[in-house]
Amino acid sequence: MIIDPGMKTPLKKVKGFGSAKSGTDHFWQQRATAVANLPLMAFMVGFVIWHLGATRAEVIASLHHPVVALLLIMGLASAFWHMRLGLQVVIEDYLHSHLTKFSALALNIAVATSFFAVSAYSILKMSFAP
Repeated sequence: MIIDPGMKTPLKKVKGFGSAKSGTDHFWQQRATAVANLPLMAFMVGFVIWHLGATRAEVIASLHHPVVALLLIMGLASAFWHMRLGLQVVIEDYLHSHLTKFSALALNIAVATSFFAVSAYSILKMSFAP
């Protein structure tokens, strides 16, 4: 007996093509970084507003406090991680060529990591400056 493929149930049609088991983790990482960004970005914006018109020496003096430097670095880490996750969703949804998608995902990771590394290095350099 030959079964017509159109007669399969929806479950049978997708059997073997189901979840890759990473969507939930990605979802929760995006939500966790969004929640973490709220106080961290508020601190970063406050820090910038507080130091408007300040001299470089005054900003560096503020960065000598380890909590300030740590909060700024944590804010950058959370923001860049959140950015990477968001762009990953856009890339996966709208790029269909495997090579283009792979290249864009690799570039996304490289750019987000590079931006964070340069930013964190700058903060650390200023916080340890004499």
